[in-house]
Amino acid sequence: MAKVKSKWVCQNCGYETVSYLGKCPECGQFGTFVEETTTILTSKEMSKPENIVAVDSKISKISEIALDKTIRFKSNIDELDRVLGGGFVQGSLILLAGDPGIGKSTLVLQTTKNICEIKLKEEKLKVLYVCAEESPLQVKLRAERLGVKPDNLYLTNQTCVDEIVNQIDKINPDFLIVDSIQSVFCANVASSAGSVSQIRECTNILMRLAKQKNLTTIIIGHVTKEGNIAGPKVLEHMVDCVINFEGDKYKHYRILRCIKNRFGAISEVGVFKMEDDGLVEVNSPSQILMEQPEGATGSAVVATLEGSRIFLHEIQALVGSTNYANPRRVAVGIEYNRLLQILAVLEKKVGLNLSKQDVYVNVVGGIDIIEPSYDLALAIAIISSIRDIPINNTTIIIGEVGLLGEIRYVDNIERRLKEAAKLGFKKAIIPKVSDKINQKIKNIDIEIKQVSKLTDAIVQALKQE
Repeated sequence: MAKVKSKWVCQNCGYETVSYLGKCPECGQFGTFVEETTTILTSKEMSKPENIVAVDSKISKISEIALDKTIRFKSNIDELDRVLGGGFVQGSLILLAGDPGIGKSTLVLQTTKNICEIKLKEEKLKVLYVCAEESPLQVKLRAERLGVKPDNLYLTNQTCVDEIVNQIDKINPDFLIVDSIQSVFCANVASSAGSVSQIRECTNILMRLAKQKNLTTIIIGHVTKEGNIAGPKVLEHMVDCVINFEGDKYKHYRILRCIKNRFGAISEVGVFKMEDDGLVEVNSPSQILMEQPEGATGSAVVATLEGSRIFLHEIQALVGSTNYANPRRVAVGIEYNRLLQILAVLEKKVGLNLSKQDVYVNVVGGIDIIEPSYDLALAIAIISSIRDIPINNTTIIIGEVGLLGEIRYVDNIERRLKEAAKLGFKKAIIPKVSDKINQKIKNIDIEIKQVSKLTDAIVQALKQE
């Protein structure tokens, strides 16, 4: 006789316990435990034919496996194809995550418009869209607004994963979209949709289905208020590709960032702009992200490396006297602890007293910068705001600042300088580089100032010419 076992599972990290806990010992969150029940089969029941999962045990030499030329196909959306590593791989499972209202459903619906026009084996690709959170009528209204009207796009609002599998067997699609994985449930799991057990089991079923039927699958996932993908961490390990859709839903620009990809490079980014008729690709984001006003203080431009692309960002800093006992530190677009570290270096190595100053830092465009090459630009933007001295808007500043006040080298300095010169910058402040790199950058049409200390960089940046 099968036994029913009860357990408490943290909905934030998947930690399991036999009794309720107010605080999760794994992730430290409060009130995240939900009771779930599972059915445990005896060894006799496990041996029954209906409970045995058939596994293809065929063994093949890697040299005998033939690769089809159509193993990868493009979506004809350049920004998306770049993030995916060159397009969709047949049979892959892709997780697309982002905040509510950021444009995830809009992106996948626009993608289906191009995919439905692709021909593989003399037939157009057939797409099944599982709109588990909306009715087909609601998706139809959005499709009309976006101009999506293919005949080979099928809609279903089925939420039971077993019924979804049955519908896939009926129409045999080439491309599957599940919107969203938190709304789909498995009848064999005794918990509500969106729980850790449900998400894990439903994703496992879809993963096996994608590999068996060579079915390219996109599952849309929600994120928590901390910005992490909702559900167990194992969800990210199960899928082939994890893509985050970032940005402020109240602003125009969106960033598509790849954080895991078994078929291409990670950390690739694509830039989109949200318009009335959907998402529009931004092929030259640097020209939009830096709208530096001439003569403004507290503004500096840095060239960062995002995947294989160079982005030019404008960093703005505002420093003013505080009215409180503890001064405020606000960082938008950069890591908060990184700001505190730069302020500590400025106090110790430059001699600034910031104990009674509020410091606000913002990256224009609502895009987060991850790599540390913005350190020097951030430090000089803060000093520019304090001294009320503007930085020439044709100067670009690149470099990582160490705790000793030294300027450290950053990768791909040649590519960064070429991009800056192409966009009209006349002067660049960079760390000291080797003779080999000097030979590569000496022919770039930009005045290069190499510095090794933070104080030297400040003099070069704020020097009035």
